[in-house]
Amino acid sequence: MSRHVETLSQEQRSKRILTFTFTVIAIFYVLPIMLVLINSMKSNSYVNMETFALPNANSFVGLDNYKTGMTFGNYPFLKSALYSLFITVASSVLILICTSMAAWYIARVGSLFGKIVYYLCVFSMVVPFQMVMFTLAKTADTLKLNTPWTIPIVYLGFGAGLAVFMFTGFVKALPLEIEEAAAIDGCGPLRTFFRVVFPMLKPTMISVGVLEIMWVWNDYLLPYLVLDINKYRTIPIHIQYLKGSYGTVDLGATMALIMLSIVPVIVFYLTCQKYIIKGVAAGAVKG
Repeated sequence: MSRHVETLSQEQRSKRILTFTFTVIAIFYVLPIMLVLINSMKSNSYVNMETFALPNANSFVGLDNYKTGMTFGNYPFLKSALYSLFITVASSVLILICTSMAAWYIARVGSLFGKIVYYLCVFSMVVPFQMVMFTLAKTADTLKLNTPWTIPIVYLGFGAGLAVFMFTGFVKALPLEIEEAAAIDGCGPLRTFFRVVFPMLKPTMISVGVLEIMWVWNDYLLPYLVLDINKYRTIPIHIQYLKGSYGTVDLGATMALIMLSIVPVIVFYLTCQKYIIKGVAAGAVKG
């Protein structure tokens, strides 16, 4: 009995230590976001001089920084937001459909070609973007992939590695008998995939979708290299151009737009975070 009580006390102590540890880690992760929020409501001079101070009667400007940031210059913020939204949605949908079909082929056919494609996708995850960015920019210009309507194809190439890896692991865990029954009922490959396999991929589909959406929405370097920034600007590029005369930067307006850009992603991530763990576990462990 005493040993049992001692074991319970040790478990409770361990849980308390873990709770305290993760609370401290969470504070360090949340602190930068809180600093951005606090500084987005202070005047520009106070952002420079009193970065870590709370707003007071002298420094507090309310939503003025948000209004300034959204109306700054001759390029409207709403236009940048719409470009970011379209690129994010189009790229994520393209990645999910194409990579899930590729993973199904790789897992079910098991040919040499499929294995080569799979390992190339896995290898692409360890290749730094900086190694290929100049060649990529030149290729995108040559193939006319330098517009918001075509850049999702470029994102497909960079996002395929992780997506194929996760989808392939999950497809291997699916019972083959269901697909065989669909084939007996007269379903062809495409119909079998979209009517039978695709609905079963929901856990991994959601987790991959969340990861890809967060990546594309926050990406700065790829659109900056590929797009004509005089015509097309995503939100990260728009924020960079919050400069006045002689290169002066309105930090208050910058913080405000950064806050506007991260709030949708935070809300989206918090809504779907439980599916990320399920999808990663299903895609990377099973099979």
